[in-house]
Amino acid sequence: MPVKGLTGGFLPLCAVLATQAIYDGFLDDSRERAFLHSHSYSGNPLACAAALASLDILQQDAVLARNRGIAAQMAERAARFSTHPAVAEVRQTGMVVAIELHPEAGNAEDGHAVEIAGRRGLRMYRAALEAGALLRPLGDVLYWMPPYCVGDRELDVLVTATEAALAEAAGCA
Repeated sequence: MPVKGLTGGFLPLCAVLATQAIYDGFLDDSRERAFLHSHSYSGNPLACAAALASLDILQQDAVLARNRGIAAQMAERAARFSTHPAVAEVRQTGMVVAIELHPEAGNAEDGHAVEIAGRRGLRMYRAALEAGALLRPLGDVLYWMPPYCVGDRELDVLVTATEAALAEAAGCA
């Protein structure tokens, strides 16, 4: 499986992990016994250089500590959407926020219906893009997955774009 995070998102790079016993079971000079595993995203020199640079940054900087602070800011900003009539749930793991929409129609308070079928995802994508962020709805879920260098200004843009996308989802745009 390609792992973009290993290269800092620059290129996909494949990493195969195995126990020593598994490794030893395939270790051989003969091609008949060797584990011939390769893909176009394994061993790419540019991807390997990017991975080494990313690993250096992770070891030298306080990236994970900084990310915990960013994740807390993301949670604070995303919390406002938990009461939106088109939202069923807001959840988060680390620096990934998922805003799940109600799949069923109806918002009794203002009469706007949430579209079950059709182009809701495309309309939300376009509304968010016009508001300055690329939000990709997957099914009934909008995701925030910003890069580690995200700042307050960019997080505010995510909020504005999400508001625009949710207004479009509820038919209120």
